[in-house]
Amino acid sequence: MTTRYDAMFARLAAAGEGAFVPFLVLGDPDPATSLDLLFALADGGADALELGIPFSDPVADGPAIQAADLRALAAGARPRDCLGLVAAFRARRPDVPVGLLVYANLVEAPGREAFYAAAAVAGVDSVLVADVPTVEAAPYAAAARAAGVAPVLIAAPNSPDAHLADVARLGAAYTYVVTRTGVTGADERAATGHRALLDRLAGLGAPPALLGFGISSPEHVRAAIAAGAAGAISGSAVVARVESHLGDPAAMRADVLTFVTEMKAATR
Repeated sequence: MTTRYDAMFARLAAAGEGAFVPFLVLGDPDPATSLDLLFALADGGADALELGIPFSDPVADGPAIQAADLRALAAGARPRDCLGLVAAFRARRPDVPVGLLVYANLVEAPGREAFYAAAAVAGVDSVLVADVPTVEAAPYAAAARAAGVAPVLIAAPNSPDAHLADVARLGAAYTYVVTRTGVTGADERAATGHRALLDRLAGLGAPPALLGFGISSPEHVRAAIAAGAAGAISGSAVVARVESHLGDPAAMRADVLTFVTEMKAATR
């Protein structure tokens, strides 16, 4: 069966474009505004969405996303509420791939099988568990696939060949390639010279590579695609636009929409 990601990459290849995938924390700054922002991402031309379920200890994330997690938690957003937002988005946007970026505690609390089953019912296409190392990823990947959800794995510039082979074997939908080590965050000097790593992943048959961490400008998107990536993911730069307009949802939506539109244009 063709997945939403398969259809997306086929469409982009036919058009000669890369993918632009923005990230937001579900429930930030409150559930109603968050849902409207999901539609703003799609209206701006996002090819897929990557969404976080707020967590109290997001160790892979920098200050901007940590602050978004705290705002969402303070607004009462819990995993069930977040999946409800995904379902509401999915009801109106049936073709846009939706991925979750979560932490293992959120998966283990209800149990792996229950978590992935609920995600699938909500319309989630993929899940990346950020703090599960590749050597421990097999049970998560198996539970995801059993529920019809694609497991996404991370590849880094310093990943050894054995790690990349596991990423290729276990992963689906896309491969999240980090531009650098450390935590998320907009970076004017984001490294996108990843040709060798991308070639290694392609040679192993890994899912299409999307570059993330520090992607904050159209120039970064163009550089990622020029390096051979299938597209780019931008998180902190999107979340920062939410924070800069707290209390003014109209301005928040307009800023997010404009940013996504500009970033998507850089994929062409």
